[in-house]
Amino acid sequence: MTPIIATDAATHCADWRLKIEPLNEHEETAIAAQIHHYPQPQAAAIEALKIVQQQQGWVSDGKVKAIAQRLQMSPDEVDSVATFYNKIYRQPVGTTVISICDSVSCWIMGYQGLAQAVTQELNIALGETTPDGAITLLPTPCLGACDHAPVAMVDDQLTRQLTPASLILLVRRAQEQSS
Repeated sequence: MTPIIATDAATHCADWRLKIEPLNEHEETAIAAQIHHYPQPQAAAIEALKIVQQQQGWVSDGKVKAIAQRLQMSPDEVDSVATFYNKIYRQPVGTTVISICDSVSCWIMGYQGLAQAVTQELNIALGETTPDGAITLLPTPCLGACDHAPVAMVDDQLTRQLTPASLILLVRRAQEQSS
């Protein structure tokens, strides 16, 4: 890599911190209400991220910058909170998000079969969204139901002791609801 490319890459990586996407009135009001619950504004970071995500479906770089300004944090600090929580989406997702647990327990109990069946059914890879924007398929490190493995979540609904066939049924129901 030449020094020019390295400089361009470094500049490109830092650019997102310069572009702010202002909070809308609802986001500002809701975040202000959350801040009052905490001794420091920074403690409301996860709630602020959830509020923005509820409004636009995901949290853009510009909104991370706006949240950072509002909470007296750096964009990197807000981004580190956002990327720690697997239910905060940092890129656009489908109308329905299906999260398949890939923890050790779920892996032992059949994760690979589930992943193979659902990727074939949707004709997308893990981490992708269907071309119609209806479903995003995400691997998830843990859904906290190891005693009922394998598990998945369709949006916020946890389903336990899945088989490839039962997961395909969930996917088809999700597709019907998004149509």
